[in-house]
Formats: sequence, C-alpha cells, structure tokens
Amino acid sequence: MGKPKVATVWLEGCSGCHMSFLDLDEKLLDILSKIDLTVTPITDFKDYEFPEVDVGIIEGGIGNQEALEIARHLRERSGILVAWGDCAVFGGINTLRNWIPREEVLRRAYIETESTVSGVLPVHPELPALLDKVRPVNEVVSVDVFVPGCPPSPEAIAYSLTEILQGRLPVLPTELIHFD
Repeated sequence: MGKPKVATVWLEGCSGCHMSFLDLDEKLLDILSKIDLTVTPITDFKDYEFPEVDVGIIEGGIGNQEALEIARHLRERSGILVAWGDCAVFGGINTLRNWIPREEVLRRAYIETESTVSGVLPVHPELPALLDKVRPVNEVVSVDVFVPGCPPSPEAIAYSLTEILQGRLPVLPTELIHFD
C-alpha cells in the first residue's frame, strides 16, 4: 500500500490552523514524508474535485453555499474527516454574525460602511450565497476527529496526524487542548 492520501481545505476562517501545520518545523518534514498531500491551500488549489483520500482535513466554519458543498464533497471522498480549529469544531468567531439576519449583514458590509461610496450588493454567479448561519463542520457532515484550538497548537496537529498514520483515531490528551 502506498502513502496515505491527505487533502486539506480552508473554509470560513483565518488560515491559522494551516499556519500551525506549517509551524511543525522538522516534524512537518517527517509527516510529509509519510503522506501524499494532494489538494491543499498550501499548494493553491482551485478545483474542488477532490480525489479519493484517506484523510480529509477541514479548517473553518461553514458560512456559505460553496463551503457547504466543499465540506460535503470532501466528506464523500475521505475515509477519515478531521475538523481542525475552533471554527471547524465549534463555528468559531464567524458565528458572531448568527445573531444578525443575513440581509442586514450584507447591507452593512457592502452598503452602509463609513468608507462605502455608492455601495451595492455584489451579485455574480461565481459568488457563493451566504448561508443564514455559520455552522461547525459536524452540523453539516459527520466528523471523525476534532482538533480544537484557535489555532490548534502544532503539537496537537502533530499528535492527531501521527495517531491517524498509526491507524488510530486520536483523542487529544488534555494537555494538548488547554489555553496558555
């Protein structure tokens, strides 16, 4: 059997989880030598037609139709699905908009800001529709592994990936999910 195939996506979030992944430093080289990293924002993917992968990793919440479709598609193509970071695990800071009607959020963002001149709501077929609420990943697809943190520490990411590579679904020890 070849190296496990891994795909990662960055949805509604800040990219901090992928930065923690890169912050693995030397451990990153060890992990990358053991996997085939297929689709990832690190390699600037544009096509969401994921290959079949052993491990799919989602960073970010589900806040628009495109993110919803990506999460569903990656779930279908992944043996194990991992939610990285508080946005994917809990919805994160993005859920602050959940208390405001979608139309009001859009109006404020594109029409009423202090710096806006002649604002209009952007409408284009390539712009994904905003969902009414931002959701954590497990509210739209089943998730096998949760790695919380904002962002999760490089150690928590390394632990979870190492466990998966050894054929175990990780349950993070308490010391890896605390706040300093």
